[in-house]
Amino acid sequence: MTEIGLPSGVRACLFDLDGVLTPTALVHAAAWKETFDDFLRERDGDGFRPFDATADYDEYVDGRPRADGVRSFLASRHIELPEGDNEDPPDKQTVHGLGNRKNDAVLEKIRTQGVKPYPGSVRYLEAVRAAGLRTAVVSSSANCRDVLVSAGIEHLLDVRVDGLTAKERHLPGKPHPDTFLAAAADLGFDAARAAVFEDALVGMDAGRSGHFGFVVGVDRVGQAGALRQHGADTVVEDLADLIGATA
Repeated sequence: MTEIGLPSGVRACLFDLDGVLTPTALVHAAAWKETFDDFLRERDGDGFRPFDATADYDEYVDGRPRADGVRSFLASRHIELPEGDNEDPPDKQTVHGLGNRKNDAVLEKIRTQGVKPYPGSVRYLEAVRAAGLRTAVVSSSANCRDVLVSAGIEHLLDVRVDGLTAKERHLPGKPHPDTFLAAAADLGFDAARAAVFEDALVGMDAGRSGHFGFVVGVDRVGQAGALRQHGADTVVEDLADLIGATA
């Protein structure tokens, strides 16, 4: 059997989507920048301070549920908006309205650009399934299934816990571990028998606080040290790096 870089007791793999299985983190970062820059320009005029698609994205929105990302970034700029509700139109000046504006932007980018998975991630998914492990995707995105279908990898995942699931089950998002714990339970395992695969620091925090059996940090942007500080047991640049490795 091919070594897959995990402790022998791990029987379930819980994968974040954006930045781990697909490069859609770049799509989300671009959509957030478009959304926040338009909002800030409307609010402050052409002299506004733009959203930084690297620093601000990593610090305030990466891996978080959409409304939490809006709240977190706005708080960093000392801006308060009414909460509104999930049905707010994208032009409404509320937390949910701004979140829906971002969602429209990301859906348009997925529709026009399509999504391709990381080849190494596909190889690793195939390897862990060949080794008899079960697999789940755990994402804060409400568009998770659309991305999986576009990327052609939905069939490689036994369970999906995403933004829609979290809303239905009233699960708090990352950095809380609840969505990962729910995915492990859906696969029939407790946290000690599951491994978490994440590229976001809030995902590392969720893996650590949930006491999972193994936490893999995926370093796509040169933050290996920060991933380890936030709880990664090992860090790789690509999931395929784990094939042939021992934990």
